[in-house]
Amino acid sequence: MPDYDPSQLTDAVLRSFASTPDARTRGVLQHLIAHLHGFVRDADLTLDEWRAAIDFLTRTGHMSGDTRQEFILLSDVLGVSMLVDAINHKAHAGATDTTVLGPFYVGEHRVVPHGGDLAGDAPGERVFVDARVTDVAGQPIRGATIDVWHADAAGLYDSQKPGYRLDTPSLRARFVTGGDGEFSFRTIMPRSYPVPTDGPVGELLAAGGRHAMRPAHIHFLLQAPGYETLVTHLFVAGDEYLESDAVFGVKPSLIVRLQPRDEPTWPDGTPAPARWHLLSYRFAMKATA
Repeated sequence: MPDYDPSQLTDAVLRSFASTPDARTRGVLQHLIAHLHGFVRDADLTLDEWRAAIDFLTRTGHMSGDTRQEFILLSDVLGVSMLVDAINHKAHAGATDTTVLGPFYVGEHRVVPHGGDLAGDAPGERVFVDARVTDVAGQPIRGATIDVWHADAAGLYDSQKPGYRLDTPSLRARFVTGGDGEFSFRTIMPRSYPVPTDGPVGELLAAGGRHAMRPAHIHFLLQAPGYETLVTHLFVAGDEYLESDAVFGVKPSLIVRLQPRDEPTWPDGTPAPARWHLLSYRFAMKATA
């Protein structure tokens, strides 16, 4: 019966996975074991701390479901999501910068016609988003799908609210680009808001003395045959949390300045409120290799 000291134990666990058939799985497991064991040794982890960690991860799993992903939120606030994003988009070759998916994407959204109103009677300053999707050379992409979602003026996504149903979305929709790669919609001005703090991730932020705020933004997920999927946000210029985003997701190229307007019609010719804002942006997608 082996009597392992800490270093021998790590070597023994590594050897136990040495015959893993898939080379990539074998390599990832080797890195995971080596770094995880190294963390336990370097931190001189106590049994109580180990039990607390197991409890934390268990509660994180219990908090996750179809409309909220606490593990994604945990990955976000630890910077892991953005690190994985950066590693996988080292050479974006002129494509729009990517950022985190976030924990409140609920899957494919309902298709809405161009110019559709995502906000209904929700309170907030009105915004018209006028956008195009092109390749990195500026050529329009027809038939691209764009999922859009964002929080309301109170900082809540529809999926966080009691009685939420997938078939009655609010402030989320899907669009399909036309021949010029265009799509447009009406909505309300996004606001900065806190990530959910009522679960284990909130406890972690409090323990670390960190705020939970995200700067105002709208999520976009773009897909088109022959192009890499693009997951990104557009952030509102001037927001006080742009330099301290709780999930480290801000990139300068994704900060946009909304233009105040007082014309009586939206860009599509339909009646507009007395004051509204225009957000214009071109998304560039990178072709698959």
